[in-house]
Amino acid sequence: MQVAVVGAGDYEERRCSLAMELGRKIAEGGHVLITGGLGGVMEAACQGAREAGGVTVGVLPGEKEAANPFVAVAIGTGMGHGRNAILVRSADVVIALPGLYGTLSEIALALKMGKLVIDLGDWNVDGMRKAESPEEAMRIAEGRGGEGSRR
Repeated sequence: MQVAVVGAGDYEERRCSLAMELGRKIAEGGHVLITGGLGGVMEAACQGAREAGGVTVGVLPGEKEAANPFVAVAIGTGMGHGRNAILVRSADVVIALPGLYGTLSEIALALKMGKLVIDLGDWNVDGMRKAESPEEAMRIAEGRGGEGSRR
């Protein structure tokens, strides 16, 4: 399964710690991690996945050289925020951590495309499934249940 992790591009310790653990869980499950390839949540998730032996893909807004050091496959789109559509279209499931408008656009696009979107933050957007931990997010993503409530 290809799992997109979306969230803020700036560093905040609690958020990035959560992203790193989520990336690790994705890799341990044998899944491919897709992110926007830059910093913050994206870099932390990639670091967790790579440290667990996983494959990471970065769908970048500009050139592939801008990828964080934990991206194994960098795709430079030159599309700015338009790359969000490629990122979520490439994923089987999207897990959203706290972020801003770029993250919100990824959530909206994924929901519009009929993707499973898991809220591992505080989004409160109709159609998302709520998870309280990276473990629960992955149980929901893998179809193994979890308490995740649909909004």
